[in-house]
Amino acid sequence: MRALVDLRPLRESPPFRRLWLGTTASGFGGQMSMFAVLYYVWESTRDAATVGLVGLAGGVPVIVLALAGTAFLDHVDRKRLALACSGVQIVVTSAMAAVAFTGHGGVPAMLALVAVNAACGALGAPARRTFLPALLTGDRLAAGLALQHLSFQLAMLTGPALAGLLTAAAGVAWCFVVDAVTFVAALAGLRGLPGGVAPGGGRPGPAAVLAGIRYAVSTPEVRGALLADLAATLLSMPVALFPVLNAERFDGRPDVLGLFTSALAVGGVVASAFSGLASRAGRAGIVMLAGGAIWAVTLGAAGLVPALPAVLALIAVAGAADTWSVVARGTVVQTVTPESFRGRVAALEHVVGVAGPDLGNVRAGLVASATSAGASLAIGGAAALVATGLIALGTPALRRFRTLAAAER
Repeated sequence: MRALVDLRPLRESPPFRRLWLGTTASGFGGQMSMFAVLYYVWESTRDAATVGLVGLAGGVPVIVLALAGTAFLDHVDRKRLALACSGVQIVVTSAMAAVAFTGHGGVPAMLALVAVNAACGALGAPARRTFLPALLTGDRLAAGLALQHLSFQLAMLTGPALAGLLTAAAGVAWCFVVDAVTFVAALAGLRGLPGGVAPGGGRPGPAAVLAGIRYAVSTPEVRGALLADLAATLLSMPVALFPVLNAERFDGRPDVLGLFTSALAVGGVVASAFSGLASRAGRAGIVMLAGGAIWAVTLGAAGLVPALPAVLALIAVAGAADTWSVVARGTVVQTVTPESFRGRVAALEHVVGVAGPDLGNVRAGLVASATSAGASLAIGGAAALVATGLIALGTPALRRFRTLAAAER
C-alpha cells in the first residue's frame, strides 16, 4: 500500500483540499485551451514554425515577468497576487474565445493573448506554489506535491481528448469558453489560504532578485534540479510537434491529435497512482535524474516508429517518467529552500517549468520545419539524454540527496 498515492493531505487539510480541487478544475480548462491554441494556429497557417511561435509567445513573458517577480514575491501578500492574476486570466481566455468565434485579429491576436495569459501565470503560479509548504509539513509535503502532479495529469488526460471531440463537434472556440469558466474554480480554491506578507530577508527590489539567483546557483541541489528539468524540456519537449506529426503520419484528424497529449497523461496518471514509491523514496535526486533519462529515450524513440499504438505507448512511458521526476524535483527544492527564499525560488522554478517547455516547443518547431516532426523528436531526445548525463556527473550533491526521513532510517 505504501506504493500507492498518499491521500492523507486531502483528508487532513481542508485548505489543501480546496486548493487541489480548484487547481484540478482550472488545469482541465487550461489543457483544453492549450489544445485549442495549437489547433487554431495550425489550422490557420499550416506552418510548423508558426506553431512553434506559440511557445515563444508564452515563454518570453514567463522569463521576463517571473524573474521580475523575484524582486517582490517574498515581500507581498501572495494570496492577493494569486487572486488578481486568476481574475485577469478569466478575461484573457474570454478574449481568446472571441477571436476564435469571430476571426477578428486572427493568429497575431491569439499569440498576443497567449503572451498576456503567460504573463499572469508567471506571477500567479509561483505565488500559489509557496502555499503548499505552509499547509503541509514532514512527509505530507512530498505527498502533497505528488497529489498536485496527479491533478495536472488528470487534467492532461481528459482535457485534450475532450477538446478534440468538442472541436470536431462544435468548433475550437468552445474550448476557450470552458477554460474561462473553470478559472472560477481556481478562485474558489484560493479561499482559506494564508494571506499577509511572507517573512523575507532584505527589501524588495533588484537586490532581492540577485539574492534569489545567487541562492539557486550556489545551492548544488537546487541548481542541479533546475538544470535537469531545463535539459528535458528545452531539448525534447514534444507538444508543438503533435499537430505536425499528426498531419505527417495520421491524416491530421483532430480526434487523433487529442490522443497524443492524453497519452502523456495516461502514463502520468498511472505513475501518480503509484507515486508513493517516489514521494517516499529516500533518494529523490536519483529518481529525478532517472526520470529525465527515460523521458529523453522514449520521446526520441517515438520519433522513429511509424505505428500510432507504438507512438502513443512511448509517449505514455515518457509521461510516467516525467511524473516521478517532477515529484522528486519538488521534494528536493522544497526541502532545501528556506522560507525567506521560497517565493524567489518558486519563481525560478516557474521560469524553468513553463518557459523551458515553451522555448523547447520553439526549438522543436524550427527543427521540424527544416526536417520532419519525427526527426525533431529523435534529435531532441538524444540531446536531452546527453545533457542529463552531464548534469548527473557534474552534480554529486544531487545524486547523494536524501530526505530527512530517509537519513534517519
